[in-house]
Amino acid sequence: MAMARSYALLILVIAAAILMVEAKGVTEASHQIQGEYQLHRGGQYGPGSLKSSQCPSQCQRRCGKTQYKKPCLFFCQKCCNACLCVPPGYYGNKQVCPCYNNWKTKRGGPKCP
Repeated sequence: MAMARSYALLILVIAAAILMVEAKGVTEASHQIQGEYQLHRGGQYGPGSLKSSQCPSQCQRRCGKTQYKKPCLFFCQKCCNACLCVPPGYYGNKQVCPCYNNWKTKRGGPKCP
């Protein structure tokens, strides 16, 4: 009977250790994802969150997965130089850069990618 309790306790300790390791991995993954969106000034976006010298690299990141790379880079850099902000990710998330989001073409479409 004491042997059975020892085995049960051992299995319980191993299960707890496995859960702790998995929880740590999930936490690290979420911090890594959050880190992608917290590149400038502690996670703040908006006008002035970039320097104009940072625009080319941030536009390379922003336009990295489009099939229309040249126009994307052209307009992204134009918008970045005016707004000093590039939204996180490859698409969307424009709400974090109001200037970038609100700049429209003559026809009313979005100017910034």
